[in-house]
Amino acid sequence: MSEAESRNFIEQMIDKDLAEGVYDTVHTRFPPEPNGYLHIGHAKSILLNYGLAQKYGGKFNVRFDDTNPTKEKEEFVESIKADVAWLGADWEDRLFFASDYFDEMYEGAVKLIQKGKAYVSDLSADEIREYRGTLTEAGKEDPYAGRSVEENLKLFEEMKDGKYADGEKVLRARIDMASPNINMRDPVIYRVAHIPHHNTGDKWCIYPMYDFAHPIEDAIEGITHSICTLEFEDHRPLYDWVVRELEYPHPPKQIEFAKMYLTNVVTGKRYIKKLVEDGIVDGWDDPRLVSIAALKRRGFTPESIRMFVELCGVSKANSSADYAMLEYCIREDLKLKRPRMMAVLDPVKLIIDNYPEGESEFLEAPNNLENEALGRRRIPFGRELYIEREDFLEEPPKKYFRMFPGNEVRLMNAYFVKCTGCVKDENGVITEVHCTYDPASKGGNSPDGRKVKGTIHWVPAKEAVKAAVRLYENIIDEESGVYNEDGSLNLNPNSLTIREAYLEPALADAKAYESFQFVRNGFFCVDCKDSKEGAPVFNRIVSLKSSFVLPKKED
Repeated sequence: MSEAESRNFIEQMIDKDLAEGVYDTVHTRFPPEPNGYLHIGHAKSILLNYGLAQKYGGKFNVRFDDTNPTKEKEEFVESIKADVAWLGADWEDRLFFASDYFDEMYEGAVKLIQKGKAYVSDLSADEIREYRGTLTEAGKEDPYAGRSVEENLKLFEEMKDGKYADGEKVLRARIDMASPNINMRDPVIYRVAHIPHHNTGDKWCIYPMYDFAHPIEDAIEGITHSICTLEFEDHRPLYDWVVRELEYPHPPKQIEFAKMYLTNVVTGKRYIKKLVEDGIVDGWDDPRLVSIAALKRRGFTPESIRMFVELCGVSKANSSADYAMLEYCIREDLKLKRPRMMAVLDPVKLIIDNYPEGESEFLEAPNNLENEALGRRRIPFGRELYIEREDFLEEPPKKYFRMFPGNEVRLMNAYFVKCTGCVKDENGVITEVHCTYDPASKGGNSPDGRKVKGTIHWVPAKEAVKAAVRLYENIIDEESGVYNEDGSLNLNPNSLTIREAYLEPALADAKAYESFQFVRNGFFCVDCKDSKEGAPVFNRIVSLKSSFVLPKKED
């Protein structure tokens, strides 16, 4: 497949624009509204826009579309900046706010009024909707559309000066109430809102609407290609109208692509906001969510998210990606990078009856069998260990090769041991498993050549680190609907399970965001919020089993 054929449709459009001299550079932007935390879908937009700027040797801006102070917070601004930086999209000194341009936007609105292209209306929001018409019926002329330029200029200035209450007056663009595109039926471009702004304070009591502000921001910054998602396709004629009527010399070009949807996850801000406000999750970065902050906290890496975005590709057709593909990407990224440690999530004590009491030793183990560069470590070993409860059965089924009375297994990187029985409490719960070991089998190999079929992991009871380990499932099954019939959230009661586990002593000093493979149990990351010095809390990033198969590339 040639390089030209492999380029996505956006790159092909950019190539054409550069070849025809429409633009002599490429300048993109990521324009989030600071009304919530970013999620995995935003990662696609960030990496796409940044990647295009990099590929063509152009520039990349981060710009906050902060035109609606009713929903925006400084907390969201800071979280978005952190997320973009973490993903590796370097904006250098190109960080902007829509509110930086409020003066220019106001001047642009005045210019439209002077050209007879905008007017002040007294209609309420409900009346404007009623007058707008439907998909099959044209809209009706606004009764205030006949105001003179002078009257409109006076009223608009009075709006700016705070003379009118919220909703009392709006400024509308004069375009075409009979347009088949409802967005072109004299859209509102300014509204009154007596609300302080996180960036401009109390300077303004009128704010521009997104569809008016966004093209102005792009034009002022010299954006060449305004990459956005498909829901803005019907807004493109209005985007073009604004930059044309305001006579910008090098108008940007809007290009739409399909959003990235993930199966069985919640990405909608209003849903996440409700989960946060109801205390169902412990914040926008709860590891059960797919906000970028949550994925980072859970242990996903920027490299894994970039891999996921690349596998999803760029297209014009909406589609959904299986969450299993995201899990595949993090497994692929971590499997050669991270050490493989032993941790017991459901412990039962194993006692080696013939191991000398009071004695101990250190055994060596490779940190990653597939990557020798990660080196080796020493693990203390003694008479009492912890093993997984599921690794012992009194009456095993066929093809069960782990511990049961009379069976011999290998303790990973240690010795062969033969199970002799168990001890139970008054409720019949197994509290101890007993065995004997073969001192000649140190390292897990027998000198007489006998073989065992089962290998189990363990941790030393005396030196083990006790830690909370969190296991996750989807918080909501969106395929069954986010809400139940009574309006309550359709929650998965098993979305979070907390285990009190025992870990290798080397994990005692693990730091926030450090990740490890726990043998047989999956990849885990040290939680950045709840861990304390010497008492780490681990989040399971992903299990070791995958249901995703990478599609074969076509020739």
